[in-house]
Amino acid sequence: MSGYIDMQFKDIIGHHAIKTHLVQTVKDNRVSHAQLFLGKEGSGGLAVAVAYAQYINCTQPSDNDSCGSCSSCRKYEKLIHPDLHFSYPFFASGEKDVATTYLDIWRTAFLTNPYMGLDYWRHQLEAGNKQANINIAEAHDIIKKLSLKAFEAEYKVLIMWLPEYLQTQGNALLKLIEEPPEKTLFLLVSENQDRILNTIISRTQLVKIPKFSSDDVRQFLVSEKSVPEDRANEIAFIADGNMQTAINLLEEETHPYFELLINWLRFVVTDSGLNIIRFCEEDFPKLGRENQKNFLLYTINVFRQVLLIQTGLSQLVLLKGDELDFTQKFGDNFKSEQLEAAIGLLEKTHYKVERNANPKILFLDLSLQLVLIFKYQMEISKNSIDQGL
Repeated sequence: MSGYIDMQFKDIIGHHAIKTHLVQTVKDNRVSHAQLFLGKEGSGGLAVAVAYAQYINCTQPSDNDSCGSCSSCRKYEKLIHPDLHFSYPFFASGEKDVATTYLDIWRTAFLTNPYMGLDYWRHQLEAGNKQANINIAEAHDIIKKLSLKAFEAEYKVLIMWLPEYLQTQGNALLKLIEEPPEKTLFLLVSENQDRILNTIISRTQLVKIPKFSSDDVRQFLVSEKSVPEDRANEIAFIADGNMQTAINLLEEETHPYFELLINWLRFVVTDSGLNIIRFCEEDFPKLGRENQKNFLLYTINVFRQVLLIQTGLSQLVLLKGDELDFTQKFGDNFKSEQLEAAIGLLEKTHYKVERNANPKILFLDLSLQLVLIFKYQMEISKNSIDQGL
């Protein structure tokens, strides 16, 4: 299994409080039969769920982790335990496809990148822009698999990743979730609670998975990916707790986001129309979609750092050198209301870039709206702007 990542609790960066809580539920014999692990993309909820299931079925557990060497653990390590089942969105070409149709690809994808997001999974299946779904055939297959007795473990475990893609087909599973066969566990791992059927949420116990800290991401990059400290700090700042984003950044060509941001904002806050148009027609499109997304994330995080300085929380600021100097000066010239409005626009633009909207139109629209926010919404002199930029 060279190149693969083991999935004991000790192999998951951070989340110490969550791991301690889950271990204690096993020790106290308080394992809920249906649990919802809720966290944003790249927060490690899927990895935590797998490590939890491995601990539950370990035959020689320690006080805080599975042993990693018993027969059950060795099979969990390769995701081949006969009583461990997975369900996940796929991009079916036929109505009869089920999750196990793609199981070999799933195992390789997860073991290579346990912090994966849906776009990463889509890429493994070469699914292009097809719609993700957990279909009715999959729901029926789950019912069939879980109706069988356990082969060798104490618990049968179904880990469903992204149940928000189950849609109305989830109703077929309600009775099974509410009244499961004996010693059967449902571990649902979601990134968006609002899109899950309320009838499923009401039948599960919630486990909130927070996003990783920047230090967690930096530590992972340095220790697991052998990334130099300076580069790891830069990536951790942009990723903002999303491990999948951090992994994506490793594979992208490095771009001088800070210099790009300075030049763009100088044109925005002075309403330099021709320069804005050139930026949106030339500079932004040539970045490519992933770097456009990363630039927007970088800008969002810079503005958030400005807000921290404005609210007297400078000790939490992650920037250094020229970037720190910029945020301090920028914060002196603009108000928190302007920055919060700008962050909202940047987040909406990031969402649209993810969905392959036209970058020239997107960035031009974003730039013009930022002109209104920074140039015209408040009375700001050109001299004060030049000091900030």
